[in-house]
Amino acid sequence: MKCHKLIWERLEKSGFGEENSMIIYGHVTLETPVRHPRGVAESAARCMTLDFRREISTGALDLGGIVSERMMSIISAQDPPHFPGPFSINEQGWLQAPSQGLLGQAQKVFQLQISVSFGQRQSCQGMVMVKVLPVPSSQVSFPEQARNITIPENLAPGSEVVQVRARGVDLRYEILSPVPSPHFSIGRADGVVRTTTPLELARTQGTAVSRLQAKAFEQRQPWASAELNLTMNVQLVNLWPPRCLPALLVSQIPETAPVGTVLNTLTCEDPDSVGTTLDYKLWFRSSSNPASLCLYDRVLEVNATLDCDTPGTCFQHAASILVLDGGQPQMTTEVPVLVMVTPINEFSPACAPRTFRVQEDAAPHTLLGSVVGTDMDYPHDNIEYYTSGGPTNFAVDRLTGEVHLLGPLDYEQQRLYRLTVLLIDHGQDQNPNHHRSGSCTITIEVEDVNDHAPECEPPFQELAIYAPLGRSVEVTKVSCRIPQEPQRLTYSYSIVGGNRQNQFILQGATLVHSDLVLGPFWPEQPRTYELLIRVADAGPSPTHLSTTATIIVHLVPRRASTVATSTHRTTVPSTMTPMLITDTEAFWQPQPWFVVVLTATGALLLLALGWLLGRLLQGLAQLLQAPSKPAQALLLNSIQGTEGSIEGFMEAPKMEMSQAPSTVMSLQHFDGRAQDSRTGRDYLFNTHTGARRWL
Repeated sequence: MKCHKLIWERLEKSGFGEENSMIIYGHVTLETPVRHPRGVAESAARCMTLDFRREISTGALDLGGIVSERMMSIISAQDPPHFPGPFSINEQGWLQAPSQGLLGQAQKVFQLQISVSFGQRQSCQGMVMVKVLPVPSSQVSFPEQARNITIPENLAPGSEVVQVRARGVDLRYEILSPVPSPHFSIGRADGVVRTTTPLELARTQGTAVSRLQAKAFEQRQPWASAELNLTMNVQLVNLWPPRCLPALLVSQIPETAPVGTVLNTLTCEDPDSVGTTLDYKLWFRSSSNPASLCLYDRVLEVNATLDCDTPGTCFQHAASILVLDGGQPQMTTEVPVLVMVTPINEFSPACAPRTFRVQEDAAPHTLLGSVVGTDMDYPHDNIEYYTSGGPTNFAVDRLTGEVHLLGPLDYEQQRLYRLTVLLIDHGQDQNPNHHRSGSCTITIEVEDVNDHAPECEPPFQELAIYAPLGRSVEVTKVSCRIPQEPQRLTYSYSIVGGNRQNQFILQGATLVHSDLVLGPFWPEQPRTYELLIRVADAGPSPTHLSTTATIIVHLVPRRASTVATSTHRTTVPSTMTPMLITDTEAFWQPQPWFVVVLTATGALLLLALGWLLGRLLQGLAQLLQAPSKPAQALLLNSIQGTEGSIEGFMEAPKMEMSQAPSTVMSLQHFDGRAQDSRTGRDYLFNTHTGARRWL
């Protein structure tokens, strides 16, 4: 067998010290003979190449693993000063560096002749070349000296935070401070920083900012290292919205509450970060007056006068308080607010004085007018009307304020009435028994209605006038008045009869004859005119009473010799004053229901009388039709009774026996039978004649 070569390409010191460790790179190539089954060796050889890189912790190379079941030894000389000490191969096949180490032997190459034995009388030799290389200087470094890292607080334990990387060969990483690290760890091989515990700021103190010092070093040369400062900023994560007490604000205040009245105070906190400052905002849901309420920090106050007297502005204000935290994402809590404003009866009802006019002949229940009351409290004008004393001729409707006439009026007795109307509000206060009242005075003026006819003095006049042609002549003046109403001075006058050809006209109360109409047709003979003048009262009343005055005028035609016109008056004495006769006819007009009841009662009475009369006639007819049958029946009964009566037989036996035939015939005249109360004997009687016969 021939061993071609065993080459050590590199030997360098490890991180365990220069004297006791090294790393050897190289390969061994062996040529071994191939034996046939018959044990004949062939000249051909098989080459085996082994590549290896071994870590030598004791400054030795394991050759036993390369060539198993073989004995190896160094056969070349290792004399100083070329060798710092002898290399050796132990029983396990390790090539070991000299015990003195290889310090100072850099760049030197040591050749070792190694003998390998295979069983009995089989061996080979090879050359191992060991080259000592210098130890490289440290090149471990970080790209930066410090890093700031921001992470959320909701990272789960074991989550990756950051990976640090340093420049160097075969590096390892560790945390220098704090030791031990309570919240973070670093991967020794990959440099990945991970969380080890939950980072909730609300529960874990001191986790908001964490400062770490990481170290990177070579595994074989721990002294070759670099350091990096890491600042971990744990950012608050908004997991929960603010929590508030109370969760619903409900307040009830009167509308007279002054500005600045505190309604409620809200207490809120952020579960994610206790003690942080929260932001409060007031938001109105509806279109109600936003100036009525205000929010100062956490205190809800009355900001403006609460007025319930304007429709739609009272009773309740709906709003919400929005509580916002400063986290990311921002969380909001809405606290509903309901402020119920109760009405207060602040104002008293009032009404303006009014004057109503009514005629004295107005009928009962006549509407005179309405009292208009006002009340500024809401609901507006919710008023009831009453009369406070005063005359009983008038009444005020409780709900509408209408004034009605109840009794008759007389202008001559009383012309003016004053009625005090009391106004009371209701339903305008939280307390239903709280009322306010007011009053006003109503003046009622009675208007005069002419209920008396004028009387003229005198009522009858007869005059004779002489009038020239073409001139108007005053005939007379009618004088009338109403004694019961001396204040009435104005009357109207009109000619209603006897004014043929319109010879006369009235100028007020003065009767004037005018011949301007006739002209040349003036009559030559005297004429008589019987004028009827109607005199009526003049006033605002639509009804006027009047009287008629009679004036007889004898018109004498003109004569040529007549120079002046004269008038002859004939008057009727005042004793002939016409009389006004009033005939009052009294009659009874029953109510309709009375007529119906009376008719029904009369009909029932007639039916009862008819039924009673029919019964009487029926009984009389039966009595007249059957007198013989009862008589015969009574006869037979009497005969039987006579034969069975011992007492009758003892008193007159002979007479009854001798007169039996005549008795039977005479019984036909009796139609009734009775018993005597004193003697007990029976007898027959005739209801028509009253005759009796003992049996």
